[in-house]
Amino acid sequence: MKNEHRPLLIVEDDPGLARQLRWSLEKYQPVFASDREEALALVRKHRPAVVLQDLGLPPDTNGTDEGMACLQEILRLAPDTKVIVVTGNGDQSSAVRAIGLGAWDFHAKPLDLDVLGILIERAQRIWALEQEHRALQQTAASPLSGIIAASQNMLAVLRQVEKVAPTRATVLIQGETGTGKELIARALHRLSERAGQAFVAINCAAIPDTLLESELFGYEKGAFTGAARQTPGKIELADQGTLFLDEIGDMPLDLQAKMLRFLQERVIERLGGRREIAVDVRILCATHRDLAELIKSGAFREDLYYRISEIVIQIPPLRERRSDAIPIAQALLRRAAEQHGRTIRGFTPDALQAIEHYPWPGNVREMENRINRAAIMAENAMIDAGDLDLEGESDKPFPTLKTIRENAEREALERALGAAAGNLSKAAELLGISRPTLYDLLKRHHLTTQ
Repeated sequence: MKNEHRPLLIVEDDPGLARQLRWSLEKYQPVFASDREEALALVRKHRPAVVLQDLGLPPDTNGTDEGMACLQEILRLAPDTKVIVVTGNGDQSSAVRAIGLGAWDFHAKPLDLDVLGILIERAQRIWALEQEHRALQQTAASPLSGIIAASQNMLAVLRQVEKVAPTRATVLIQGETGTGKELIARALHRLSERAGQAFVAINCAAIPDTLLESELFGYEKGAFTGAARQTPGKIELADQGTLFLDEIGDMPLDLQAKMLRFLQERVIERLGGRREIAVDVRILCATHRDLAELIKSGAFREDLYYRISEIVIQIPPLRERRSDAIPIAQALLRRAAEQHGRTIRGFTPDALQAIEHYPWPGNVREMENRINRAAIMAENAMIDAGDLDLEGESDKPFPTLKTIRENAEREALERALGAAAGNLSKAAELLGISRPTLYDLLKRHHLTTQ
């Protein structure tokens, strides 16, 4: 729902300050309450995305008990609402207590309207992201459910999945550890004509080389010591369905030869057996390793690579899909809170800022581990950067659109000047602008052609 349909609720009993806020925050269509009863009535009526609330409310204008009670009742009525509390100058203890009760952020008097505007804008942005994710969750029957994608590069991956899934092509999914390769494989299966059949997964790196062959191809009774009965392998169990070979880059060379023969002929022989068994199965593979380098070193067969890579899907690491980080974190926190029986409302602003700035070398798997630990150990209703062990990351400034545009503009200028070898007419042509405009931009960014 758009912001104009979700007015900003301001709970403030000072008429002068209320008038000032009405004028400075008019773009949010503010509605005003002067006490707890009025505030709760407006929450029921408007379900605001954001509430700006003074902690000193009547009849306790010199204390914070009434304000704290109002905060708790607002969150009981509308748990998704982001409440920004206003505290007295230097009243750090009340701010900390409010955050512990579930307030999203705080701002101390005297009010800095520019800073306050940034807080409100960010709170509305987070609220909108959460609502968008919940809407996606409500369509959980979708074959792509469980995959959160807001970034353009991840949305491109999902479009590729939708195109490839209905075909019979063998697919190689590449990406760093923890990026969600198995999620993509399962989505390919659910969108295929084999969706009603088995999806069988095996991790080639998790099973000792001596056992991997029998796991894949099965064995006959007496094929080796301990083989007490006939046992079908994973390939056979996936007949009519999908076989997912995770970390295929770790498959031993001798087994690669046998896998190549299966992919060419679509028949297997169990260990100790003499009978060929035809198997109709779609193969999906995944690896975090560079198969081209493994081929060069002789650790992976080039002919097998061409068999398994009819289509290659490359999953970007989380550091390259920044806009996905917060929605993924919100989903993981809800799951962790439910799993561990904790009443946790969400992340504090410093935690959200840290989540956006941290490079996540372990990708979604690392994020899941940190959030699980935080959900168990957190002492308050909101997870902060310290709970995630990401304090340093929250100190980095949030990038404004102006900063992003200026950086992109400067980079484009530098690239054009380099490509044109300092020729300003050529640089202007490459950028699609006039020479006078180019001169203005060079002056603004303090760039020289000397």
